[in-house]
Amino acid sequence: MNLSLNLLAGAALASLLLGGCTSKVTEKDQYSGFLPNYNNLQEVTTTTGEKAMRWVSPSWNPNAYDTVVFNKLELYPAPKPNERVNQQTLNELQNYMTNNAKGVLGQKYRVVSNESAAPGGSNPLILRAAITGVSASNEGMKWYEVVPIAAVVGATQAATGHRDQDTNLFIEAEFIDAKTNQTVAKAVRKVFGSQLSNESQKITTKDFKAAIDKLNADLRAFIRS
Repeated sequence: MNLSLNLLAGAALASLLLGGCTSKVTEKDQYSGFLPNYNNLQEVTTTTGEKAMRWVSPSWNPNAYDTVVFNKLELYPAPKPNERVNQQTLNELQNYMTNNAKGVLGQKYRVVSNESAAPGGSNPLILRAAITGVSASNEGMKWYEVVPIAAVVGATQAATGHRDQDTNLFIEAEFIDAKTNQTVAKAVRKVFGSQLSNESQKITTKDFKAAIDKLNADLRAFIRS
């Protein structure tokens, strides 16, 4: 009886502690400084059901614009490739996401690479966006690992690189009204890619393609709102 109660209590405590291990949104200490400020960001649920931190001006009207000035997603801060995330992967992610974003924006707006290319008399919207991080972290413990001995085994596996790992992509972006130079919307988002089998497996663009599809769907819904 006491053993059962102890296990139940241990399971309840562990579930509370472990439940908050993996945040669905970017934490404040993970903000990169790419955006001028991070004021008034609120957690929202996107059209695809994902979480994001976002602020939208009360005056936001996607139909007030006919042109978007957008060159490419930046890599910010200057990337430091390593064995798991090499420069080729960063470049592929940058190009893949840039092309996808331009494809979505082009369904509604004229897309130009700089303000000088916007036709006279147009109403441009500027998009600044960046990939601010790519990472992999140990997968949160599953509910059946709360038994003390299993938790110890799980911790050992994590230390030796045998635990599954979650891949994360961090995005920051803002829309700026070109005529007023005022930000009309901004967002910070943590994107979840495929799980890796261990801590030595390399991260590739393919790991994020399904998640990037959701980003595109959310962007499409946002500019049609």
